[in-house]
This record gives sequence, C-alpha cells and structure tokens, in this order.
Amino acid sequence: MTIDNLLALLSDGAFHSGRELGEQLGISRSAVWKQIQRLETLGIEVYSVKGRGYRIPAGLDLLDQARVTEMLPPALVARLDRLEFANEVESTNTLALEALRSGARNGLFAAEFQTRGRGRRGREWVSPYAANLCFSLAWRFSAGLAALEGLSLGVGLALREGLRRIGIEEVQLKWPNDLLSRGRKLGGILVEISGDAAGECEVVIGVGLNVAMPANQLEQISQPCIDVSRLLSNRPGRNQLLATLVESLFETLDTFETQGFAVMREQWQQANAHRDAAVRLISGNNEVSGICRGVDERGALLLESEGQVQAYYGGEISVRAQQG
Repeated sequence: MTIDNLLALLSDGAFHSGRELGEQLGISRSAVWKQIQRLETLGIEVYSVKGRGYRIPAGLDLLDQARVTEMLPPALVARLDRLEFANEVESTNTLALEALRSGARNGLFAAEFQTRGRGRRGREWVSPYAANLCFSLAWRFSAGLAALEGLSLGVGLALREGLRRIGIEEVQLKWPNDLLSRGRKLGGILVEISGDAAGECEVVIGVGLNVAMPANQLEQISQPCIDVSRLLSNRPGRNQLLATLVESLFETLDTFETQGFAVMREQWQQANAHRDAAVRLISGNNEVSGICRGVDERGALLLESEGQVQAYYGGEISVRAQQG
C-alpha cells in the first residue's frame, strides 16, 4: 500500500521532502524515489526540486468510497450488494462481471487507473491516473435479452441527465454509445451482456468520462476529445460527479427495467448528435451512406438511403459524419 499512501500525501499539491515522505511512509529516501518513478509510469506528473522535494502540480482529486457513499441517497446505497473502489485494476468491467458471477445482484466498481481499460470494439480507453472517471455498474435483469435492446442508449441519456444536473447543458449522444460536446468526445459506454435469451441476464455497464485530462494526454488520443473541466469552470469534485451520475443511472435503469427503451426514444432523438445529418455507417470493409433519421423503439439506428429507411443494430457498426 506504499504507493497509495504516497499518493494520499502528495494529493494536496504541496512540496514534500524525500525525508518527510520516507518518515511518514516508513521507508528510505531511495525507496521514496523508486515510488515516485512508479507514479510517473501511471501518467502522473511529479515535480522534483532539489532542496524542496516532490510535488504533484494542482494535486490530485482522489476518489473516496466513504464520501461517495455519504453523497448517495441511503435507499440507493441499501440496494448495492457490492461497492468497491480501487487505485489500480485491469478493468472495472471485469470486477463487475466477477461480482455478478459470484451471486451479487448489482454493484458499483470504480478505479483511479485501469491497466487494460477497454472501449467499444476492443479499443484501449486512455485515462491517466485520477484524471477522469472510470466505473462500472453490475446489474441483473430478469426479462431476457430482447428486453435489453436500446440499453446503451438509455445509459447515455442517464449520463447526459447527470451532467445536466452539475451544469453541463450541451451534451449530445452519438449512436450507440458515445457522449459528445462541441463535436468532441466527452465519454463512452461499454455494455457487456450475458445470460438467458428468455430469463435472467447479467449486465455490466462500463463508463469512461473525461473529467480533467492533461492537455498533452488529450493530444495523444486519435479523435477530438473534451473534458468536464473545459466545459465547466467551477466543476464539482470527482466524488460528487460520480455520485450524481450513479444516482441518475439508477433512476434510468429502474425505468428501463419496467418500461424498456421505447419510453425514452423521443428524449434520445432530441439528444442525437447526427439528427437529420448525412452520415456513413461502417462495418468492417462495408460502408453505407445516408441521412440519420434517429432510432426506432428498439434502439436501432434509422438510415435513409435512396428513398428507403433501414434499421441498423449495434455490434460492430460505427457512425461517422460525412464531410463537406
């Protein structure tokens, strides 16, 4: 736990000498230096100034499981079978899936850093330590696979509503699982489902939200991105943001479980980033162009091409705006 304790000490953004850190951690100054090097491999910028010590510029806004629990409604907390926060994990989705397989009905799992964070289609999710939100919800649905159609779209609406509650009004949704603002990616959703076609299903909802990305990290991502700190000058801390999003997710999932996506369809249409716009649908080596006409009651994308409207479902399909 040395590295966790070191982070807690440096999270205030002030200088701490190697001697001071060593005394508080019960290790040598050379051991402190080795731990500092480890922090840098996690993408954490550490200033080292001779005679003053070590400092993390602007500090770290670390997640605190106890604080998030206090911020959530007691009735929601009582429903959580599992609540786990970690500093470093392979993937919060993996933790959520393991919890479901061990018998949990639901759970919330969050981490400061994922070594194998995944986006849709197996892409890597880039997220420096303690800069963004990476969390997963485990949830059991009892109505079968067909009842889960449109789930990722409903999750997008829940996150959009949570962001609205903290003051961000300009979030759009890109089918089937991206959050955009000002034409740039703000967050992504990865929903993984297993279970019975007609019975109980295990669902893991993974969320990655850009909160306070260093500029150099944003530049390394292959697509235009934005974060909460660039949209909101006085943003809440990550603990408050997480609690707000989780509460909104629970509200939406409760509605989805009883009424499905159909009741959310019109709301999603209003948030559609490509509403009535020319787009390209790409699936492997295949591509089709047309006008995006929103989604149907099952969450399928409606594309108008050559006077005909056809429904396309998720999976390996990507949507791109046509240029020009």
